[in-house]
Order: sequence, then structure tokens, then C-alpha cells
Amino acid sequence: MPDFDLDSFKKTWQEQPVQPKYDSAEILQMLNKKSRNYVKYIFWISVAEFLFFSVLGLFYFFQDEESDSFRKILEKLGAQKAPEIETNFDHAYLAIKVLSLLITAYFVLKFYQNYRKIKIEENLKGLIIRIIKFKKTVNAFILISIALLVAFTFVFTAFIFYILNSQNVQPSNSNLIIVIVGIIVSTVLCVLLIWLYYRLVYGIIIRKLDRNLKQLKDIDSQEN
Repeated sequence: MPDFDLDSFKKTWQEQPVQPKYDSAEILQMLNKKSRNYVKYIFWISVAEFLFFSVLGLFYFFQDEESDSFRKILEKLGAQKAPEIETNFDHAYLAIKVLSLLITAYFVLKFYQNYRKIKIEENLKGLIIRIIKFKKTVNAFILISIALLVAFTFVFTAFIFYILNSQNVQPSNSNLIIVIVGIIVSTVLCVLLIWLYYRLVYGIIIRKLDRNLKQLKDIDSQEN
């Protein structure tokens, strides 16, 4: 019986050609499927957000919470009730809420359209382009959501100073500083919460989509 040569066996084993588990076509198919699923997840999350904020908006519409907060701040600064200006503020706030819902509905539609296009896209370069466009759409949605919050803060602050000026009210420095700092801090906190929410919810999916995109680009470079 011949001696068993372990070193020779190792060398022979290492020289054996390694067969790839999947070919490029199969990998492309898997990446395509994963990418469609990630886009679909973001679509359904945006639908849930739209429904949530629609219900929340209707609830606060009947509760009139923002008007009460607005009046309390004016009273703290020494201003008198101004029904006409307060009504204008209510209208402006309602317009911002409606605009926010319309923008969210628009992006829900855009996400759905992106999902449909990616679902039927077969060309590799076309798929890469659509994923890049989808990422830009998500980024635009996040930035516009933050911009709407800043816009509401601006309107809220502008109405306060307009009433103080129209009534010739000179609030004490301490009260004015408290109100301004309160508005700034609450706005910054809200922006951070929105950013954190999108970073966690959308960011996780986008990072996975980025990995798919990198692999798709690698396959494309190998084919060219």
C-alpha cells in the first residue's frame, strides 16, 4: 500500500479549479430581485407615513392644538388676542399641513413608479440608472420634509412678531429670549428627530441598496 503524502494531496487539492457558485446572470437576477424588494419596502413605508400623518392631521384639525399654543405664547409676551390674525395663522398652518400631505402623496406616487420601472427593467445599465434616480428621490423627500418643518417655524415666528409689532408690544427681554430659545431648540430637536428617523428607517434600506448598486456596477465593468 503506497504511503499517503499529505503535502502532495494539499497541493493537488489547491490546484483544483474553483467553480463559481453562481454565474453573472444568476447574480444579476438576484441583485435585481433584492433591489426591487428594497424599493418596494420604501414605497410601503411612505404609504404608511402618508396614512399616519393624514389621520394625525385630521385629529389635530379638530383639536386646534397649534392655535392654543400660539395664543399662549402671545399672552406670555403681553400681546392681546387678535382674532383676525389668529385666523390667518390657522389658515397658514392648514395650508402647510395640506402642502405636506400633497408632497408626501407625490413622493408615494414617485416611489411606486420607480418600483414599477425597476421591476420590469432588464438592461443592466438601465437598472443602475434607475436605482441612482431612486436614491436621489429619497434624498429629495427627506430634505423637503425638513424644509417644511423649517417653513412652519418661520411662519409661526413671523406671525408672533407681526402681532407684537402691530400692537406696539415691547415684551421683556427675558420673556422674548425664552420664547426665541424655545422655538429654536424645539425646531432643532424636531429636525434631529426627523433626520434620525429617516437615517434609521430609510438609511438601512438605502445602505443595502448601495451594496447592490456597487455589485451591479462591478458586473457592468466586467462585461465592458
